[in-house]
Order: sequence, then structure tokens, then C-alpha cells
Amino acid sequence: MRTTIRGKNLTVSDNDRAYIERKLQRLERMLDDRSDAEVELRLEGNRKVADSHIVDVALSIDGQSLRGNAAASTFREATDDVIDKLERRTVEYKQRPRDRRRAEQARYSGAPAGDGDVVQLEEPGAEAPLVVKVKRFAIEPMFEEDAVSRMEELGHTFFIFVNAENERVAVLYRRRDGRYGLIEPVIGGGYGPDE
Repeated sequence: MRTTIRGKNLTVSDNDRAYIERKLQRLERMLDDRSDAEVELRLEGNRKVADSHIVDVALSIDGQSLRGNAAASTFREATDDVIDKLERRTVEYKQRPRDRRRAEQARYSGAPAGDGDVVQLEEPGAEAPLVVKVKRFAIEPMFEEDAVSRMEELGHTFFIFVNAENERVAVLYRRRDGRYGLIEPVIGGGYGPDE
């Protein structure tokens, strides 16, 4: 596995670098030489000391991206947390193709999919809508300008955050014209006019 470790506006110490490389070996056992790992360390001064050290890890496995991040009082603690998360996700990722093949075979043969699961037989070509990915992440209060910066930093077209001004969940998105839109969900509310 090819590994890149860098600090955002900080220099990564040799001790932290060696620790991260050693921890990544846990994932390396499950992955092949074509996999990549990008690790970014950063300090957030506006957070509590207990979660000011942030470690972001992006894995590239067979062209698919697997990401994780953790915040703790030290880079080592954050590394331990994020590697634990990614190890579970990597195991799930590696298991999924086998589960899909079993379910597909059972769909047409009428046999159980394994592990006690029973697959309901469907007509070939009748696909039910299916959630194929679930992503969980910590969100923190921030101002709209900070959310725009973070979204651009990540290279995403949308970003979910808690608006620090009103403490509500908001979705920031890039419009086709290059500007930004903001969605502020209201529970039980109707649709408002498009502004």
C-alpha cells in the first residue's frame, strides 16, 4: 500500500509518522499493493483540547474511496480511533461482494443466501430501490463561510454542517452557476418559495 502522510499547516514529527505507518500496517494486511492511503494531520485551535488533534485518512481500494477521520487530544489517540473505524469499514467493504454474489445466486435459485438470511424471490430485472452506502460523520457548529471553505477543501459539491448562528442542521451545495445554495430543513414545515 502506498502511503502519504502530511500535516496541514504543521510539520509531522518523525515519531508521529512512524506511529501512523505502524498502525496502517493493520489495514495493509487486508489490502493489496494497488491501494493508496493519504493521511492528513491538522490542529484545530477553536476546538476543545480533548478533540483538537484531527487525523483524516482516505483509502483508495480498487478505485473506490474509503474515508475516515477522528479527533482526540493527541495525534496518536486520533490515529488509533480512525484506524479502528477504517479497519471495520475495510472488512465490510471486502465482505460486500461475497454477500452480493450469495444474494444474487439465491434470488434465482430459491436457496437461502447464507447465515440464515432468506432472500425473497423477485422477477429478473425487478430492482427495488436500495441504499448502497451509509456514511456517518461528526458535524460541528460553524459559520456559512467556514462551511464553504471546508467544502472546497474537501472538493465536494455539498456539505452538511450545524449553522453556528441558529444551531440548526444545514446543507450547503454548489449551484450550476458556481455560486452556493443553503438548505435549512424544518421539521413538519412545508416547502417555501425558491429564493
